Amino acid sequence: MTGSRLLRHGRVLWPAAAWFWALQFAVLNPLLAVLLVTLYGATPSQVGWVLGLYNLGGFIASLVIPTLADRSGDYLRPLVFCALGGVGLVVVLAVTTSLPIAVIALMVLGGPTGVGSTLLFAQLRHEGAPPAQVIRTRAIVSFAWVIGPPLATLIAGASGTPAVLLLLAGISLVNVVTALLLLRRRTPNLRQDDTPRPSLLKQLRGWSRWAAVTAFILLQASNIATVTVATLFVTHDLHAPIIWAGVVLGAAAFLEVPALMIIGRLHERTRARRLLGTGWAAGVLYYGLATLVHEPWQLLALQPLNAWFFAVVAGVGLTVFQDVFPSPGLASGLFTNTRRVGAVLAGLLIAALGVLPDPYRAVYGAAAVIVLLVIVGGVLIMVAQTRSRESLDAR
Repeated sequence: MTGSRLLRHGRVLWPAAAWFWALQFAVLNPLLAVLLVTLYGATPSQVGWVLGLYNLGGFIASLVIPTLADRSGDYLRPLVFCALGGVGLVVVLAVTTSLPIAVIALMVLGGPTGVGSTLLFAQLRHEGAPPAQVIRTRAIVSFAWVIGPPLATLIAGASGTPAVLLLLAGISLVNVVTALLLLRRRTPNLRQDDTPRPSLLKQLRGWSRWAAVTAFILLQASNIATVTVATLFVTHDLHAPIIWAGVVLGAAAFLEVPALMIIGRLHERTRARRLLGTGWAAGVLYYGLATLVHEPWQLLALQPLNAWFFAVVAGVGLTVFQDVFPSPGLASGLFTNTRRVGAVLAGLLIAALGVLPDPYRAVYGAAAVIVLLVIVGGVLIMVAQTRSRESLDAR
């Protein structure tokens, strides 16, 4: 294969791989509770426990597998392993009638399978992809999450939940194929980042690194909390039909894709710090103004701010982690888990505000305060770093 053909092949292969890896979980996750009830007769309590164990398996896998891949500098062979795990997961879910076996499969096979997108972004960084390309690839992932849930519910409604397993089987096989093709197209001539990296423990040290992790956990928590209560906010506080909640959430998800594409272009000539500032400012405006709305169309009109905020968090945030943590797998794994930890904090936040007379509107207000605190913390860190550099220069 000539160099130009290899380049064209890669331009098609990378978007296809990102699309199908994201689509796999955009189809599975929204219907997982339904599958547990219809196929295995799980009770509501059992559904909660299974989902918790499933997410725990994903949390562990997204730290362990990319970190091991960092040691070898090979992210594509583990990607093939994760893809095969996806096929195995669908097979087990299809043939078993035992809930405990399904739970084990979700933890042992589903956890590693969920690392696929993380390894893709690690490999992009390893090959020296610029931040703009990483963000554009993240836009493809977002678009898959726009299409996946309605596609899954449409198939489940038309043909039953077992038909969703057939769809997942097809997607899993495509993931195996794309992983093998990526492994095959890798050649010694590809430009890769072979710069010696600090040890894992050294990378995990430093208050500035953990300040970045904490900031993005809080930002993710603000997004998850408001998305979680959005339907209740629309129906209870705005007294609107539930369809308005779908329109609002759908608009935010749809607008996130072009926002990521724009951010990818801007990142080529704009510093990440400035892009983060625009996103965080949009977050404060969106959450703050959302507390003042009284009509559903007003909340809908604010969704461009919401989309820009989350596109900056999801897109620029990943590139920031790849700069802060030199090992691509560690960086992508930690960033993935900021959303999982953020989900836990979001649940605690919603529970804490549940005692207020207007709890759903209060969640938006709390989210505005959280993002504002992140902005203040970022400014203080920049001031401290500037003073530290000036002190060193004075010596």
